[in-house]
Amino acid sequence: MKTYPLEKVFELIEPGPVVLVSTAHKGQANLMAMSWLMPMEFTPPLIGCVTGPWNFSYRALRATRECVIAVPGVDLAEKTVKIGNCTGADVDKFKTFRLTPRPAAKVGAPLVAECLYNVECRLVDATLANKFGFLVLQAVAAWTNPVRRDRRTFHANGDGTFVVDGRPLNLKQWMTKFPQFV
Repeated sequence: MKTYPLEKVFELIEPGPVVLVSTAHKGQANLMAMSWLMPMEFTPPLIGCVTGPWNFSYRALRATRECVIAVPGVDLAEKTVKIGNCTGADVDKFKTFRLTPRPAAKVGAPLVAECLYNVECRLVDATLANKFGFLVLQAVAAWTNPVRRDRRTFHANGDGTFVVDGRPLNLKQWMTKFPQFV
């Protein structure tokens, strides 16, 4: 074994996939790229994520208490990284990056038509937001895009490189303890 820098530990356990978070506040829809999120609970479906006040979308999310988590396919990887490297304070990201906002059913933030999946969410807990930037979202509606044939997503390594999903590994036969999730 060789020592590894503690400030880079996040690269070893970086979650995924990279997503786009859609918000809408004061008549302005916006997108931000995010890779620090995780499922927390099945029922109700809870998602934890990390962001902060340096982010234009964070302020909209805190103000409206709702967002859409949109999961882009690998074909949107470059566009997603570019979205993450500019601010909605200066750029209309839907227009600039030629993405299509669609009305959501239960939240004011738009769905992203080009994405594989869209999950409408409400902010249910921000008690750790000031200290850690941690927010808990509850999924209130979910959508899949059946037109998309390539279902591969991409995951951040944390250093500007990404990994693309590959061949699925089916181990359903061994999922005996929690058959309801198979």
